[in-house]
Amino acid sequence: MYGSFFGLKENPFNLTPDPRYLYLSPQHRDALNYLIYGIKERKGFIVITGGIGTGKTTICRSLLATMDTNVDTALIFNPAISAIELLGMIGQEFGIKMGRGKPTRKRYLDALNRFLLRNFAEGRNALLLIDEAQNLSPPVMEQIRMLSNLETEREKLLQIVLIGQPELTDILGAPSLSQLNERIAVRYELTALGKDQVVSYIDHRMKVACGEEEYVSFAGSARKIIYRYSQGNPRRINVICDRALLIAYADNLSVIDKNVLNKAVADIGPGYLGREGFKKRKAPLVLFISLTGMLCALCFTLFHDAIIRGLSLFLLWGRP
Repeated sequence: MYGSFFGLKENPFNLTPDPRYLYLSPQHRDALNYLIYGIKERKGFIVITGGIGTGKTTICRSLLATMDTNVDTALIFNPAISAIELLGMIGQEFGIKMGRGKPTRKRYLDALNRFLLRNFAEGRNALLLIDEAQNLSPPVMEQIRMLSNLETEREKLLQIVLIGQPELTDILGAPSLSQLNERIAVRYELTALGKDQVVSYIDHRMKVACGEEEYVSFAGSARKIIYRYSQGNPRRINVICDRALLIAYADNLSVIDKNVLNKAVADIGPGYLGREGFKKRKAPLVLFISLTGMLCALCFTLFHDAIIRGLSLFLLWGRP
């Protein structure tokens, strides 16, 4: 809507996980490197965790875009399935033909094992990537553990990447999943962006959307507000910046300043952004009220006797 007004070729702050827009902060670069290392070295199990909107799915798409052609991939983005449904989806993703007959767990596993052995003999690798893995049920988790038994004496035939929210770590730490947890060779927790990284993140997305042309600028005060209310979360940054550009377009403004950002934040509200930034904004007033109250209480304590004596004299004044 505002693209032509600002000279944008496309929306720079879409919420879709487009690999072209992946900003490789140090933590995002590390996460991607951990993934590539675990897959190439055939480590078996890899776990990447991070909060909602920190860029996990975008990293997944970027990983797939950079994978060697000798890596076959199976992607599961809807983990709310049964164990046998998981096996069926893996077979479909790898293009494994089952032939006639009733699909059973044994038939799925036998077909998958034949595929992996043939794949390995041809010098190829196989990757199973499961997003939103915190939603996997215990039986499916156990089935995934069993898949790690598909191996030769020296190599893992299947590299399994679990990507999920921080609670995935707690789920894997449960006693019932200890055997699976102990097999995880590579782990990485993706964190939010720092204040300087937020600035670079915005610039990166604007450059991708504009190419080498000049683009609308975000004032320094506006960037501080973006960090305060986003807390470095890429998805929140996208939502705030998108709303700010829309407001600037409606007001015929070419610079995104603090007034535009404050309107955008108020428009979105704490229901989506969370209350961290809103609390920080109110903090000085709360502190002032608290200090004033403490000062009054201290004065009353120190001059308690004098106050009481003065009140008594006032009440007795004029009495016969």
